[in-house]
Amino acid sequence: MYDVKTRERVLALVAQGRSLNSVSKQTGMSRAAIRSWQTRLEPVDKHRGRSCPRCAEEPTAIEHSSSYAYLLGLYLGDGCISAAKRGVYSLRIACADAWPGLIDACAEAIRISRPHNKDAHPWEFIRGLIHSDGCRITNWATRMVRGERKRYEYPRYFFTNKSDDIRKLFSDTLTAVGVEWTTLARGSKPLNISVARRASVALMDAHVGPKY
Repeated sequence: MYDVKTRERVLALVAQGRSLNSVSKQTGMSRAAIRSWQTRLEPVDKHRGRSCPRCAEEPTAIEHSSSYAYLLGLYLGDGCISAAKRGVYSLRIACADAWPGLIDACAEAIRISRPHNKDAHPWEFIRGLIHSDGCRITNWATRMVRGERKRYEYPRYFFTNKSDDIRKLFSDTLTAVGVEWTTLARGSKPLNISVARRASVALMDAHVGPKY
């Protein structure tokens, strides 16, 4: 982080009519940094402003924990935290363009959420996981009825993730809200969690909702 005097010296060069590119090459400062100093000269105090209640010496309850629970579900399925320069970390969540409503919901959750607790809002957590690494499909099966083979269709939820920890978080939360589930193996690995019982599917339909 550059002090105010350094920033003033750099901006003085810009004030002489020189381009940001030439000043950047001379000083070694990035054009983005110089441009930001034209808007705000003083360094931003990282300890000032909105603090995180979970990082305080005495952690307190979090605002908007419902949005956080949904965001946590999206992050565990389609997100990552990446290290950038100077010890700054950024949260990234990949949302396909095919689901503009999901993108809007994700952006809104990021805007208003703060970290903690999926347990306070289990359905939002489940919803986020389904929207990221899950789906609702129409399954079918056939059976013989009075000598005639008939086809039956029924809705079903699937969740797939390679992480044992994430699958356990999902299945434990399903159990907590009364949803019955089973594990389905892909090859030799139980990567899929299925919700197929009618009452449990109805519960999921009532709380999760479709991607759009």
